[in-house]
Amino acid sequence: MAVKILTDSTSCMSSDLINEYDINLVSLSVTFDDETFKEMDISNEVFYKKMDEKGIPVSSQPSIEDFCSAMKKVVSAGDDLLCIFISSDMSGTYSTAHIARDMVLEEYKSAKIEILDSKANCMQLGFCAISAAKAARDGKSLGEVKKAAEENLKKSRFLFIPENLVYLRKGGRIGGASALIGNLLKIIPILTVENGVTTVYAKVRTKKRAVETMIQKVHEDVEKFGLGGIAIHHINCYDEAQKLADIIKDRFNIKAIICDIGPVIGLHVGPGAIGIAYYTENRMR
Repeated sequence: MAVKILTDSTSCMSSDLINEYDINLVSLSVTFDDETFKEMDISNEVFYKKMDEKGIPVSSQPSIEDFCSAMKKVVSAGDDLLCIFISSDMSGTYSTAHIARDMVLEEYKSAKIEILDSKANCMQLGFCAISAAKAARDGKSLGEVKKAAEENLKKSRFLFIPENLVYLRKGGRIGGASALIGNLLKIIPILTVENGVTTVYAKVRTKKRAVETMIQKVHEDVEKFGLGGIAIHHINCYDEAQKLADIIKDRFNIKAIICDIGPVIGLHVGPGAIGIAYYTENRMR
């Protein structure tokens, strides 16, 4: 009997990472009018073209059927399952997963399925899933694997910079007046996720200064807590992400993973967004 990991597509993990750590995935979706796409099945290029043509889509959590199928795949083989999902304050994914689990347990009464609210997204969620997968690979029990995931969340941080505030305003994540004022004043917000909610970490005047501020925060955390792993997130600005990864390599002597941000998160921040997700060796909180 082994422990398997199930997470969702907002973790933004590449197929290489998913395969390397044997992580199972359920996909959230985006809907334009009567056209629905699973996040894993639409490229950012196609997604943002459709967004320009049709406006802001609606995002939705995985279906009960998708949850049940993913869970049954694991428990029918006799394995235990740890599910780790996007913050419950950002999506109904976590809540619906509990309904699916109850349905699966009616059929597989001896199965063991735990569900964890990551209070995160993107590679902050991804690193949590990877830490759990590593513990599972080491032969840890379901309880121990869950604890490893919870510990990773106490070591991680996600900072990101939207290219502008238009998508945040359109997506309803900030008020229209705030977006307008921010654009007029050329204010660049650095956003973070705290306790499962997107909040403003800092406000600066230029994109260059925003990137420097992110790097400085990483430096402060690394000085205090060490560095376990780091990822650079971007939306359609790979060259900028690679430059940031090069800076990270020079400053911290670690190779950063470069990851796209998918449509479900991306519809709120838009093309040109860039960010850093990382976890430290010791607990930050």
